[in-house]
Amino acid sequence: MTLNVVEKVDDLVKVDHALISVSDKTGLETFIPALMDIRPGIRFFSTGGTYERLRGIIGPGAEKNLIRVSDYTGQPETQGGLVKTLDFKIYLGLLTETYNDSHQEDLRRTDAVPIDMAVVNLYPFKEVSRRPGATLEEARGNIDIGGPCMIRAAAKNFIRVACVSDPGDYGAVVKEMAASQGRISLESRFNLAGKAFSHTASYEKAISDFWGRQTAEKMAGCYES
Repeated sequence: MTLNVVEKVDDLVKVDHALISVSDKTGLETFIPALMDIRPGIRFFSTGGTYERLRGIIGPGAEKNLIRVSDYTGQPETQGGLVKTLDFKIYLGLLTETYNDSHQEDLRRTDAVPIDMAVVNLYPFKEVSRRPGATLEEARGNIDIGGPCMIRAAAKNFIRVACVSDPGDYGAVVKEMAASQGRISLESRFNLAGKAFSHTASYEKAISDFWGRQTAEKMAGCYES
């Protein structure tokens, strides 16, 4: 495998396209309007319940700023939202590098756009698995797949993408963007990536710890043979 070696990056990156997919919707009612005030032409790509929440926040004319991921990718969500964001165009948008000609050609070839910000947090596995009497099946259903993938992709590509995994960071992001014409600095993107990797590491640890407390007998009791 040949790895890309990046030698040139931009300090300040303008946020034109943001992917929003969150379980914890705290703060969206102020964060989204603030982003739109700073960047009136910003486009949000979203799915499921997050899409409906954003549509309610943005209100009339939401279609100018809000795009359903399935409309963007051409692939409908599967039943129960099992597969929503695991699509080539999404990860191309998250992982492409600004000064890589091959990446830019891939964007043009697929009619994709670079995603500049990913606002993603994960299914509440910890909360569900810690409920008294929680079954393995209930916990299994709250193992997030697309969320960790998006977070890891965005955080890996901090050289161009801001990965916002903690609603507690919304205020700082807005403040920086307001002061820099809708842009986010390399230092902030780097720091956000560190928090994002800690977020996914903690999530995987919670799953591993829960699994370690289970037995094959308890598992079998969840399902009919």
